[in-house]
Amino acid sequence: MSDLTVIARLGEKLLSPTFSGATQKAGRYGFRGDLGLRFPPSVAGEARPPEIKADQVILAGEGGAASFFAGHVDSLAHLELIVDAFGPALVPKGKYFVFAGNVDFAKRYKVEAGGVPFYVLPLDEATVWNELLDLFYLDRSDMKRLSSEAKVDSLVAAAEAFTGAGFPETPYATAVAEMGPVKVPDNRPV
Repeated sequence: MSDLTVIARLGEKLLSPTFSGATQKAGRYGFRGDLGLRFPPSVAGEARPPEIKADQVILAGEGGAASFFAGHVDSLAHLELIVDAFGPALVPKGKYFVFAGNVDFAKRYKVEAGGVPFYVLPLDEATVWNELLDLFYLDRSDMKRLSSEAKVDSLVAAAEAFTGAGFPETPYATAVAEMGPVKVPDNRPV
């Protein structure tokens, strides 16, 4: 694996950053924003918005590996695009969370894609951030006091301690077969 950070490798696919840079842990880089997954062909060199993206992305990379990823996609079928975007930066010991807009609210999965485990959930509370705080039992008021760098580090630390209890291991093909139509709730934060 290259010494190039995963943030640098993703480059122009990382969009609308609210945070991008080194965290407080040495050698870790963080990002919050959107991740373009599929782009239309460029005409005359113009930049075009992605056709498919993961939004509300929180990402941590250490060296060439993505140690943490969380984000929302409209369809669970877009997980394959996430795997393609990251390539070898996804590692089996990393913690990856995908909130899909077409997963039944009563379902949770642990699926393997690209040789790595992903925790798949519906987006109940409208934001990936709030869902992760609830999932990891982190106090919102404590997190508000932290810097952007420390927030990413806190999520990564909580994810490392996360055991995945309550997430049945499910073949990816089965989870995709069970997904419903894409839901786009009104007034969802962007």
